[in-house]
Amino acid sequence: MCAKYAIGVDYGTESGRALLVDIADGTEVATHVTPYSHGVMDEKLPDGTALGPDWALQHPDDYMEVLRRSVPAVLREAGVNPADVIGIGIDFTACTMIPLDEQGMPLCLKPEWSGNPHSWVKLWKHHAAQEEANRLNAIAEERGEAFLARYGGKLSSEWMIAKVWQILDEAPEIYSQSDLFMEAADWVVMQMTGNLVRNSCTAGYKAVWHKERGYPSKSFFAALDPRLEPLTETKLRGKIAALGSKAGELSTAMAEAMGLNPGIAVAVGNVDAHAAVPAVGVVKPGKLVMAMGTSICHLLLSDKEVNVEGMCGVVEDGIVAGYYGYEAGQSAVGDIFAWYVDEAVPAYIKEAAQADGTGVHQWLERKAAAYDPGEIGLLALDWWNGNRSVLVDADLTGMLVGLTLQTKPEEIYRALLEATAFGTRRIIEAFHENGVEVNEVYACGGLPQRNRLLMQIYADVTGREIKIADSTQTAALGAAMFASVAAGAGAGGYDTIVEAAEQMARVREETFKPIPGHAAVYEELYQEYVKLHDYFGRGGNPVMKKLKALKRSKG
Repeated sequence: MCAKYAIGVDYGTESGRALLVDIADGTEVATHVTPYSHGVMDEKLPDGTALGPDWALQHPDDYMEVLRRSVPAVLREAGVNPADVIGIGIDFTACTMIPLDEQGMPLCLKPEWSGNPHSWVKLWKHHAAQEEANRLNAIAEERGEAFLARYGGKLSSEWMIAKVWQILDEAPEIYSQSDLFMEAADWVVMQMTGNLVRNSCTAGYKAVWHKERGYPSKSFFAALDPRLEPLTETKLRGKIAALGSKAGELSTAMAEAMGLNPGIAVAVGNVDAHAAVPAVGVVKPGKLVMAMGTSICHLLLSDKEVNVEGMCGVVEDGIVAGYYGYEAGQSAVGDIFAWYVDEAVPAYIKEAAQADGTGVHQWLERKAAAYDPGEIGLLALDWWNGNRSVLVDADLTGMLVGLTLQTKPEEIYRALLEATAFGTRRIIEAFHENGVEVNEVYACGGLPQRNRLLMQIYADVTGREIKIADSTQTAALGAAMFASVAAGAGAGGYDTIVEAAEQMARVREETFKPIPGHAAVYEELYQEYVKLHDYFGRGGNPVMKKLKALKRSKG
């Protein structure tokens, strides 16, 4: 009997990657990465048009280039017959949204609109809609909107509605020309199938859709702006399908471009972090999955729906069918470490790393690991890109306390690692405070594979054993698993994601366990972190917001 395969395509912040997977046991047969040629546009458009603070845009054709390059590449590398590939699924950063015309073309690809920043893809970390998010939250609170509690009391500037409203506020001509606002995940699926199908994951977590109640009322949108009243029936229209559903079949044109056979199953889109959950075998409550990369998404299953401060959302069937899926997160983690290495590490460190034949991150990790908890005398707030959970405030900024003339770069590096661990512990405690248990912790993504010190610190700070995904491409593996479900058992796949996880998911035997001697020191440091967290994050001192406002006024 011939082996059957599925392809998962993971769309990250800087690149997209395709993974060819053997459906029988989850063996990763081949992978290929395509960097986005336009990267993240946060300073200017391709034509040189300048962007303001907190903007983050992308080029939609970069996404299609991933399909054109990486999918044929994995087939070539593996020598697999396209006839043996039964399905393809994708996952995506979210909310990453695109304004489209009546033909489904991104407005930024039309010459008459390409010079307007609002015509482009707004990446997940586009934070320039914070003013709209603030007004949206205030109006929702005044009206007593029930949906607000499902999102921890605040909707983020990263989510769909704030971004749509920013377009209406600042570029009404783009708003009026937009026939649809779509998640990039759904747009790519539409390019493959020709079908307009939105996925329940992004609709639920990023666009305030509820399985039973639908979107918020028209009267709520009218309260934001009368022009928004028909939004959900017009520019957010479209069928919303559950994860693992078949969005359609691969079109002839796209099959030719990708080197696949037409007619294979295309799964509805998914969020990158959410796709990773079943890929580490988590299909039951009480197990927190940290998808760790440029940021962290914290995903948790529960059999009950409760309100948790600062969560990004709780969605029924939002991760695994039959459970409520909770999402929380930190807006910058790997991005903070990358900022430090790229912008703040002195030249002598880079020279020393080069002399040792190692990377700067690895050099700093080795040096930082020589210190015991508390020995560096530093404490940081991990808000270099704002705070997603539990404060939900993109206008907060980073902080480093305890610097002296003797402070070394590796000490600062360790303080940044520890700060992100403290941020994760605060999220775990928010879940526990509201009766949602976290009994086990899993980690996946690029960081757990590369930075052992980071994972040990997380275990020490949270007081929990951490299990690491065996796959280096966990989100792509999850996307492939959902593709196997979309294809179904009749085609050689599976009928449920639970069945797929039983056969295809894997974690490493090695785990990271808390070191008892570290717990007491980290407890002291964490209590000081919480004091700073609440003082600067809950209104005790708004200096961070004042500094940002001053920067904007002078920009």
